[in-house]
Amino acid sequence: MALKVSKRLLRVVLLVVSALVIIGLVLHSTNNETASYYVTKTKEAVSSTNSFWNTEAAKKEGRQREEAEKESAEGKHPEDVEMDENAKTLLKDATAEHPEVLGEGVEKEATEKAGDSDSETAGTAVKAAFVSLVRNSDLQEILETVRNLEDRYNSKFNYPYVFLNNEPFDPEFKAAIKNVVSSSVEFGLIPEAHWSYPEWIDKDRAAKVRQTADYIYGDSESYRHMCRYESGFFWRHELMEKYDWYWRVEPSTKLHCNVDYDVFKWMQDNNKMYGFTVSIKEFESTIPTLWSTTKEFITENPNYVAKDNMMGFISNDKGKTYNLCHFWSNFEVASLKFWRSQAYQDYFDHLDKAGGFFYERWGDAPVHSIAASLFLSSDQVHYFPDIGYFHNPYNNCPLDQSIWQKGKCSCEPMWDFSFQPYSCTNEYYDFKKLEKPEGWKKFRE
Repeated sequence: MALKVSKRLLRVVLLVVSALVIIGLVLHSTNNETASYYVTKTKEAVSSTNSFWNTEAAKKEGRQREEAEKESAEGKHPEDVEMDENAKTLLKDATAEHPEVLGEGVEKEATEKAGDSDSETAGTAVKAAFVSLVRNSDLQEILETVRNLEDRYNSKFNYPYVFLNNEPFDPEFKAAIKNVVSSSVEFGLIPEAHWSYPEWIDKDRAAKVRQTADYIYGDSESYRHMCRYESGFFWRHELMEKYDWYWRVEPSTKLHCNVDYDVFKWMQDNNKMYGFTVSIKEFESTIPTLWSTTKEFITENPNYVAKDNMMGFISNDKGKTYNLCHFWSNFEVASLKFWRSQAYQDYFDHLDKAGGFFYERWGDAPVHSIAASLFLSSDQVHYFPDIGYFHNPYNNCPLDQSIWQKGKCSCEPMWDFSFQPYSCTNEYYDFKKLEKPEGWKKFRE
């Protein structure tokens, strides 16, 4: 009887092992069609899982991103997108003839460098904090995010938190946050002047734009104030004055992997000024005149453009047009000295006066990205391949197995967005001539 059971057990074990071997061969097959099939199925599964809790705005964004991804795959040029009359008016105002924009390798010496070296501070204590712009209604989502951040990173380093809101924080919000953090925390109220219309904005015109704008958050007034605030004011808040570095934290985001080194200290010691995890293409309909307005500024201020800049990352034709690539700013680790630099402040003021935050829907992500790409040296911008990160609907999941295992990552590398067609991380690697991780090609075939 025991012998019969053992034989049966052996057959079952052999069957299971055979099945696992077959599955492994399929998943590691070099057959493009098979690999593509499993990538597609995984994306469908993730999409299905997410759909039940997505807000209407997120669903709309998903649909628009699908359309944009399709257009990107078909090679549709950003300039082909039809602009409304408002965008045409702004474009006409901003597209006067200018000399060719300075690109990579420009020889003109900068008189005001936004990315001046921090080498003198290397090895010293880091003045840094997590900063989060949130509403009282975001409590549950930000609690989960902070708890995850503590577990994966900050319980080892105890960096402080700064929470900002355009309305006073509820006592319940403050108590709940203090209950989950391992360090000090401060709560700040945004000055009304930083969350309102500047005097030169035509509010009626802005309202008409919101009524007709057919893109994600196109009808939202508060979203525009948020983008303007993140672009030009968060670093001016009095609670941020004592810090040199920040790590931006948003509700409903997640770290997939343990981060066992001091990210802020690494940035400071290695003279990095801006770090990101996800890069992506912007919706052209939200920023039709952002690039022409930017060209106007750098033509008037060529001394601000870094010699070893990243123009080749954000433009495919040496600055004539913007290719829409930008760093997703819901996660960014950066130097506050950069935003406080004269170059960036003058750039923001120029954009602000143009009115695109309200007459269009300029986002802080492309604004930050264009500034970092033009005013910083290429080696001061850093991609974190080792920080697994999620913001709906995209993941940054390490493709390098040694990094994935060391970080005890809870993501599947097949979910990684980095080298998919709608991402710009592939272009980042190409521009910097970096070696790509093993397995990246399966996302492009």
